Amino acid sequence: MMVAGAMMAMMSTATLPQGALKGDPAKARPIVEQVCAACHGKDGISTAAVNPDLAGQHPEYVLRQLMSFRPQGGKPPERSNAVMAGMVANLKDDDLPNLAAYFAGQKPALRAARDPELARLGQAIYRGGIVSKGVAACASCHAPNGAGVPAQFPRIAGQHTEYTETQLKAFRSGERRNDPNGMMRGVAAKLSDGEIRAVAEYVAGLR
Repeated sequence: MMVAGAMMAMMSTATLPQGALKGDPAKARPIVEQVCAACHGKDGISTAAVNPDLAGQHPEYVLRQLMSFRPQGGKPPERSNAVMAGMVANLKDDDLPNLAAYFAGQKPALRAARDPELARLGQAIYRGGIVSKGVAACASCHAPNGAGVPAQFPRIAGQHTEYTETQLKAFRSGERRNDPNGMMRGVAAKLSDGEIRAVAEYVAGLR
């Protein structure tokens, strides 16, 4: 997964709605408090490790994910999640960029790896990949500090270990398939359970 190829894959995704990046955070607040906060926290920091933090996430990525839970062009949703499908079904189109802007403006959580030894293995994979398996360094797309690249690759720094692990396994199994050109599925398919856990543990401590 070379950086240039990955960027091209991201640019090949479905076009975002016009004005998608002009969301109004203030308009999103009532929706966050009434709908999103139960799982993701009012400030975008989830208290349940199975639910992702959204605070500080790039608005383009949040918007793409929200759209992925909706049917598009007569096709079923790219991401299958009954809870999220139900939530976005009740939202207006204008609500989506507003929510993306709101969460992007929240301060991300600061966490630390809980297993230093496991995190060291994760660090090696994250920074250098696994040459023998043809796994590229995670940092090549998500940046050395896990901040990602706006409009291209999501922020993953400080994300719950359990959530990151679950998503990597979902990419590996094909359960999650909304990655452009199968980029993440291709990477995750080459990782063992232990390697996935190690990367997730390391990522949780990035900031």
